[in-house]
Amino acid sequence: MPPMPPISSRIRAFLLHLSASAILGLSALALVFWIWYPAPLHRAVGVTEIFLLLLGVDVVLGPCLTLAVANPGKKKKELLFDLSLIIAVQLSAFVYGLHAVAEGRPVWLVLNTDRVDLVRVLEIDERQLDQALPEYRQAPWSGPEWVFAPMPEDIETRNTLTLESAFGASDIYQRPQFYRPLPEGNALLNAKALPLENLKNFNAEAEVRDILAVHPDADAWLPLRSNRLLDMVVLVNRKDARVVSIVNLRPWY
Repeated sequence: MPPMPPISSRIRAFLLHLSASAILGLSALALVFWIWYPAPLHRAVGVTEIFLLLLGVDVVLGPCLTLAVANPGKKKKELLFDLSLIIAVQLSAFVYGLHAVAEGRPVWLVLNTDRVDLVRVLEIDERQLDQALPEYRQAPWSGPEWVFAPMPEDIETRNTLTLESAFGASDIYQRPQFYRPLPEGNALLNAKALPLENLKNFNAEAEVRDILAVHPDADAWLPLRSNRLLDMVVLVNRKDARVVSIVNLRPWY
């Protein structure tokens, strides 16, 4: 068998750049879809298609440009300049895209009145952030966390909230100064949770049956409002007053 022909320096540079870009892209995928946007929240906020498109273009375009410019006939100084420029532009685009995704990531799942509200970083009202409990002053980086937002007992504060939200300002679930640990909302969770049978009013019966089979400890549910693409369902266990899972079912028509 004749020996394999040697790989040209241009192909070698392309493969090296492609491998590095693939490792970077896979790391970003893990960060975004396993930590920042755990399933099914990536569908609720509609990040999947946009991020995969940006990532695909960034990962593929850089190595392709390297293949185009990595001419062995070029002077070494000129080649290094071209490759450095490509890598700098690629990394800048990658960081910009990742920053945009980070700003849109869900950080708080807020039990509020009779539902759960999903709050993204860019939706947080920071005007009175210094009045929040210490654990709620910083948006978490390790994935969305559950909190409870009880209506304030002070009538004046409550009226101000109602008036501001009616005119398009932030609502209570977007204001961390009102956040409390989720167990403090156990009574509300038990009082507002809906029967599982009601899910069949908004979803195919077979789909509801299949999802509930995966979560046999769920005995009730609450709506999850995302303010973006899809509202979903939070399965809960009334007996233990705990959240079981977020599932991709519709809470209303």
